[in-house]
Amino acid sequence: MAEIKSIGVVGGGQMGSGIAQLAAVNGITVWLHDTDAGALTRALSSISDSIQRFVSKGQLSQEVKTEALRCLRCTSNLEDLASADIVIEAIVESEDVKKSLFVQLDKIVKKSAILASNTSSISITRLAAATGRPQQVIGMHFMNPPPIMKLVEIVRGADTSEDTFNVTKALAERFGKTVICSQDYSGFVVNRILMPMINEAFHALYTGVATKEDIDTGMKLGTNHPMGPLELADFIGLDVCLSIMKVLHAGLGDAKYVPCPLLVQLVDAGRLGRKRGIGVYNYNKVSKETKPSSPRL
Repeated sequence: MAEIKSIGVVGGGQMGSGIAQLAAVNGITVWLHDTDAGALTRALSSISDSIQRFVSKGQLSQEVKTEALRCLRCTSNLEDLASADIVIEAIVESEDVKKSLFVQLDKIVKKSAILASNTSSISITRLAAATGRPQQVIGMHFMNPPPIMKLVEIVRGADTSEDTFNVTKALAERFGKTVICSQDYSGFVVNRILMPMINEAFHALYTGVATKEDIDTGMKLGTNHPMGPLELADFIGLDVCLSIMKVLHAGLGDAKYVPCPLLVQLVDAGRLGRKRGIGVYNYNKVSKETKPSSPRL
């Protein structure tokens, strides 16, 4: 089983930068790609700040930080990922966009390279079918934020080889993660269970069962969740939640996966959660009097 020495990560957002950080901290050369140079600048700053927090807490040494930043390289040229042993995509949760990327990567990376997707719901088999190396395509679903969350969900497509699985699992464990394995069904394990819960929380809010604060407090204190479902939806991104619910509904065909109208309405309004400063909750630094009210509250 070949050891991973070089990693490519596509997508400079929170997930991509977090995955790149994990690789760099573990002494692996990593190319972080994004077409937006500004996103790469923000990612580099975020990674440096994140590693420094680990150093400040005594969880990493200053030497590890220095070496990690040396291992990290940013690029807007996809060709720079040609020498990577594995490329992990962490881009928008769209099957068509991911397929298009995999078609490009399939032509760029070396024949032995693995193509991994951080998708939280999309079929690995269908992504793999867009390439000429379906046996080397796999799902590697990190939880958000990757440097802190302990889980990686590995998903095999119909043709994923045993060697690809073993190499990917070994990499996740090298990152200090616990691995669970899922068959290639819509939503896999985590989001098949989590997203209907979040969707049901939106229904409870939509139908006036309780306020958003009481729904979240109820789940935090009543079920020992660290974050309420509506707060968690804002953290994930309401657009991502909606996308996953649509994938679940299309893939599993059950009416229980139909997205709540309130979730759809908030996304239509551009209220996507923390990343936009407003979602179910308002994160902008404004007075209570100027906070816009949520639809149907």
